[in-house]
Amino acid sequence: MRYGICALLRHWSSTPRTGTWTGGLRPTALPVSSRPGPLQSRLYAAVSAADLQFGQPVHETHPHLLQPGELTPGISALEYAQRRTKLASKLPENGIAILAASDVKYRSGAVFYEFHQDSDFFYLTGFNEPEAVAVIGKSTANDDHSFQLYVRAKDPKAEQWEGSRSGVQAAVDVFNADEVRDSALSKMFSLKVSQSGDIKDIGKQLSRIISDASEVFTDASPPKSSASAFSRLFASKTLPDVQGLATLLDQKCVKPLRNVLNEIRNIKSDAEISNMRKAGQASGRAFTEAMRQAWTAEKDLTAFLEYKFKRNGCDTSAYVPVVAGGKNASQIHYVRNDDVLLEGDLVLADAGGEYGNYITDITRTWPISGTFTAPQKDLYNAILATQRTCIALCRADASNSLDKIHQIAEASLKDSLARLGFDMAGNALETLFLHHLGHYIGLDVHDTPGQSRKHPLQAGQCVTVEPGIYVPDTDRWPAAFRGMGIRIEDSVCVQEEHPLVLSTEAVKEVDDIEALRA
Repeated sequence: MRYGICALLRHWSSTPRTGTWTGGLRPTALPVSSRPGPLQSRLYAAVSAADLQFGQPVHETHPHLLQPGELTPGISALEYAQRRTKLASKLPENGIAILAASDVKYRSGAVFYEFHQDSDFFYLTGFNEPEAVAVIGKSTANDDHSFQLYVRAKDPKAEQWEGSRSGVQAAVDVFNADEVRDSALSKMFSLKVSQSGDIKDIGKQLSRIISDASEVFTDASPPKSSASAFSRLFASKTLPDVQGLATLLDQKCVKPLRNVLNEIRNIKSDAEISNMRKAGQASGRAFTEAMRQAWTAEKDLTAFLEYKFKRNGCDTSAYVPVVAGGKNASQIHYVRNDDVLLEGDLVLADAGGEYGNYITDITRTWPISGTFTAPQKDLYNAILATQRTCIALCRADASNSLDKIHQIAEASLKDSLARLGFDMAGNALETLFLHHLGHYIGLDVHDTPGQSRKHPLQAGQCVTVEPGIYVPDTDRWPAAFRGMGIRIEDSVCVQEEHPLVLSTEAVKEVDDIEALRA
């Protein structure tokens, strides 16, 4: 079957698109002649979509990565449209939301970092290129939404250096941006002309869109330094021929988008949970494979985990791994990963893979020798027992918040440590247990930033459960435990009556860990 620019005819007077295309690329129109007179049909070039080049995988070009109907791995074009509809339903009449894609970030000169899309922008569009702007509005005519997408135009010379771009036409045909009636052409021919367009024209377009809007919701802010068209526009009040976005917004009722989007992103769909389960499964298996082997350097273990994440099916690492041997584990975000690993010590590894932009977050601690010493085993089992208790509470019918479960973890750890001979008076617990028990996860490692941990957990939320104890090497603490750092962390999806552990393939029972090297 041929998609994209197909060898077929369509009449301009055919029924306009009102729904969302879910089965692949739409037929793509050639430029319309401006010659007066009725146009009877639209001509197409005979080109298969599989022969076209886009800025990211689509099913027609990468059927090994995406199933029919998927816009990004695991997520259908229909689901992206439903997300936009849900956002629009929370906007006031004639209100709009403006979101900007991430910029390319540079390490030095022309050397760039791996691109990572802004999570809110990706959540609503599925578009995974820089220099793009999405405008989502609440339709006054029905319960649906309007969606304009401004992207980089096709540029063969630039693409030879930087890789393919999807281009302006793909904003409509692939990413389902709206087509609207152009006032002049529609009077003559009842034509539909794409309102989405080139990012270079965003100034003129936004001037009209913002002027017509009742309220504007955005989290965009002037960057310290940026080369993107949108960022330049936002920061400028004096660009030639266009009014800077900052000036335009000064005249409007502007509200933050963050809280509205957190409410939507907070509850994960079945497709999102499936992606996170795939990331958890692949990453968990990598951890277990790592525990089977002997390691002498943090950097080697780091490289193995990151390789195995990808080899097992993830796209990339979700974050910079922490691989900390011995006393290095007392530094929560130790990422140098450049020390040696010594027999008799523990190694703490906090890492995870990413699939379809959805992440998993796992921490395991195990003995470098393959066998726990008695003190290591005692402290490890105390933390593991606390983690088991807390995971069991991650269900909707328990009506616990993350803060409440954190308090339960504190009580459990305090009691267990006292039994191991720790003096738990005063600030002992806050010295030993430095961080919160958990956080929300999804497209981001710390998902839906700013969301309160005080509210009861709901089915569909995904969280981490990660108790840890970090014993300073001082006389205040029992000698057998000094310098130890142990954390055990799993990614968990809250369900109505029981939790779903997304990272269960990473073994964590003492007997199971030791059996891997027996």
